[in-house]
Amino acid sequence: MPLTTASRLVLSDEQVHTSLGGEAVILGLRDGVYYGLDKVGARVWELLVEPRRVGDLVSTIVAEFDVSAERCERDVLALLRDLAARGLVRELGAGE
Repeated sequence: MPLTTASRLVLSDEQVHTSLGGEAVILGLRDGVYYGLDKVGARVWELLVEPRRVGDLVSTIVAEFDVSAERCERDVLALLRDLAARGLVRELGAGE
């Protein structure tokens, strides 16, 4: 199912991460590759420690950073699709 603003996501168990100078460094346990997220991406990552709807993530980022809601939604969805494809975040089902 494609991600939408109604999708609920959380960090997967297939990664380990740390913060480094306001950025996030992630090791994907599935592929053994390190990934880095800038300040905005690191904030999205931090918010996903707890399950969240994509729409709520977008609202938080718009409130905290100088970005339009339309651009933020587009960029956050692109980031989350990439992270999901790499097994770093996972979408929650209705009962989770």
